[in-house]
Amino acid sequence: MAEPYSVQKMKAVLEVALLTSPEPLSLDDLQRLFETRVERATLRMLLDELKSDWEGRTLELVQVASGWRFQARPQYVPFLARLQPERPQRYSRAVMETLAIIAYRQPVTRGDIEEIRGVAVNQNVLRTLLERGWIDVVGQRDVPGRPSLYATTKTFLDDFNLRSLEELPPLPSVAQQEFGFDS
Repeated sequence: MAEPYSVQKMKAVLEVALLTSPEPLSLDDLQRLFETRVERATLRMLLDELKSDWEGRTLELVQVASGWRFQARPQYVPFLARLQPERPQRYSRAVMETLAIIAYRQPVTRGDIEEIRGVAVNQNVLRTLLERGWIDVVGQRDVPGRPSLYATTKTFLDDFNLRSLEELPPLPSVAQQEFGFDS
């Protein structure tokens, strides 16, 4: 039988796994790092300690929808951006408005989006969001024509540093009135 790990050893194993992983790691992923069973509550406590250990440093440990990851603190992002020769992709107002409607009103059909925006939705707008992995088809509405229902994905939550949709910022009252969102 394997010997129990010390707290320091477990934190070191979690730290190296999180620092070297290209994707967020879930608690299930993190449990697999150890030969002996580690309770989820223990992992959460260790992650909280690790997060605290990294306070005031250039990286921070954050929890997003699909798990935990280290990322640069916001004040260092502009410096890191200089290492990327290509510019980050810019999205049109139509793409961002469509994404906001889907995020706040999901699941929605293309017709719902068009009704809220007051204009037809170009197929390229939805294709862009689907290719980016921010939205997905989650079913069809049970009406004639069975239109696709769109909703956001875990990738959307991860890319926007959200653990859940409840963390979406409140809508300004202008957007509530302009797009018919409920408070």
